[in-house]
Amino acid sequence: MKQLIIISQLMLTFSFLTGCASENVTPPSQNNALNSISNSNAAKEKKGIMQESLDSWLQDDWLPTIQKDKNIRKKYMKVEKKESPQTQLIESQETNKTKESPATTYVEKTDKAFTLQEYVDKAEAYMKEKPNNYEESNVKKLESLPAIGK
Repeated sequence: MKQLIIISQLMLTFSFLTGCASENVTPPSQNNALNSISNSNAAKEKKGIMQESLDSWLQDDWLPTIQKDKNIRKKYMKVEKKESPQTQLIESQETNKTKESPATTYVEKTDKAFTLQEYVDKAEAYMKEKPNNYEESNVKKLESLPAIGK
């Protein structure tokens, strides 16, 4: 009797496992029902609102602020040279020093690897230029929340 129970359990387990293993599985990209609800190419078609917001902040706020800092320009950036007369270096008559024209632009050096120290230096330059204002930030609201605040 004991052998019959063991054999029947093994037969059921074997039939169950082989039945699941032989079923054809449709990959998510070929699943029409899934694609009708959520197209997997949706993210490739357009950026999300958070990515657009981050990109605009980087272009409009972060990069211009960082490019103003002389240490950052010296250490991590190079002068983009164009052939137009506006971007040429201007020689001052009185001081005999070379001045940069207002149209001179700085771009990231491409021959270096990104380091954490570079980010820290740039963040420090940004915070020096635009310090945090405790009154305008959401710190008070967050601290008043029971799970996060004090």
